[in-house]
Amino acid sequence: MSDKTIDKLKANFDGMIVKKSSLQNVFASLSLPAFIRDWFLKKYADKDGCVNVNFVLEKIKDVMPRKNEWNAILDKLLSGERVRFLTKLSVSIDIKTKKYTFSLPDFGITDKETYISQSVWEKHKKALLVTDGEFWGIVDLEYLNIDNGKKTEGKIALVDFKDFRPYKIDLDFYKAARKNFELDEWIDVLLGAIDYNANGFKSELNKLTMLSRLLPFVEKRLNLIELAPKGTGKSYIFSQISKKGWLVSGGVMTRSKMFYDMSKKQEGLVSYYDYVALDEISTIKFPDINEMRGALKGYLESGSYNVGNKAGMGDAGLMILGNIRSENMDVNLNMFEELPSLFEDTALIDRLHGFIKGWDVPRMNENMKINDWGLNTEYFSEIMHALREDVIQKSLVDQLVEVPLEADTRDTNAVKKIATAYMKLLFPHYSTVDEVDKELFKKYCLEPAVEMRKIIKIQLGIMDIEYKKKPMQEYKIKEG
Repeated sequence: MSDKTIDKLKANFDGMIVKKSSLQNVFASLSLPAFIRDWFLKKYADKDGCVNVNFVLEKIKDVMPRKNEWNAILDKLLSGERVRFLTKLSVSIDIKTKKYTFSLPDFGITDKETYISQSVWEKHKKALLVTDGEFWGIVDLEYLNIDNGKKTEGKIALVDFKDFRPYKIDLDFYKAARKNFELDEWIDVLLGAIDYNANGFKSELNKLTMLSRLLPFVEKRLNLIELAPKGTGKSYIFSQISKKGWLVSGGVMTRSKMFYDMSKKQEGLVSYYDYVALDEISTIKFPDINEMRGALKGYLESGSYNVGNKAGMGDAGLMILGNIRSENMDVNLNMFEELPSLFEDTALIDRLHGFIKGWDVPRMNENMKINDWGLNTEYFSEIMHALREDVIQKSLVDQLVEVPLEADTRDTNAVKKIATAYMKLLFPHYSTVDEVDKELFKKYCLEPAVEMRKIIKIQLGIMDIEYKKKPMQEYKIKEG
């Protein structure tokens, strides 16, 4: 990032920037998500952005106990002490008993062991209902004996709560600030926001391919697949940048976990998160392939699912991440041959909107790590989440893109959806068609969207000759 861009960053985002450096490696050893790390750096930095590492590490230990410290916390609770710390939690409401409970997943504490009184619930329910899934907050806990009508039970009670949302998210402010940057500067700003040093990338293509991983962060139900060599940072983006996404790396994935658990009457991942990323896809096991395939087809098509008698909706996009050998990095070869058998169904693949060529992202090296000022990752992750609700860009894309009469509906939906996501990332300040630089929109939004969808079409044609009879049409910008 140039000195000029950094000066603009300081002038336009005062209070929303943090000095990121190689110190991140120290915090990474604590397995802190980037959005939590940046909050601590901002809170304890001096006016030059510098921090006393040892002091901050001690603060982190005070505020965020480790899993192996739970017995010590429990001992304090049983001794009558109140404890306070920053953690991830979720809340539950029992409609039969009208009881409110919570879970602490990082410590293995379930809602059967907890309690929220009516008065505490009424005081904090706006913050506690911020999402149906897991979220971060500062909890005050006490151990109380609760009378359930039949007997007295010891419970861990939530007695106070503060939501972890350290920034007021104002999209109008963000959009106005974007107007003060040239596109190349803005691309560098976005890379810095996700902890990358723009100067460490050799080309604009490298930068934009990295940023394409953020498309599901800003657009609802955007379904993509990326195949890339090892060591290109796929897992980092989807596990560390936002608390509103979920990364599954290996293991087992079931329909109940993804969509709805009938035995627990609990909604799955797609109902709670902005995206679900299936990492190391070749290592993930799907116990009932037909069951999962059927559920995925319906969800990827419309965002809805049916499990038993339960019909539901979700906004999460699906991100499929896998490694690929160098000899298979060719869109005209069968790149999907190593995917699990679940994805052998062309009707399922057709519901993926686009393909990211991960080999256009360089293998991670030390020069690609940011060592300067950048947008606070916590702030930026909240901005991306807010952009999911912004419908202006979709309207602009509808007005700008000329749809061929013979175009396949899924192709059109995919192209428009990806182009909309690119506009939200790169040109969030556009509000009317007259403001849009059509050449920039064509080069940085429409053409990449068409290419990403075209790769899916090529792969479908390799898998099933019938798809070769339905070639991708040409999408242009409307004249006038």
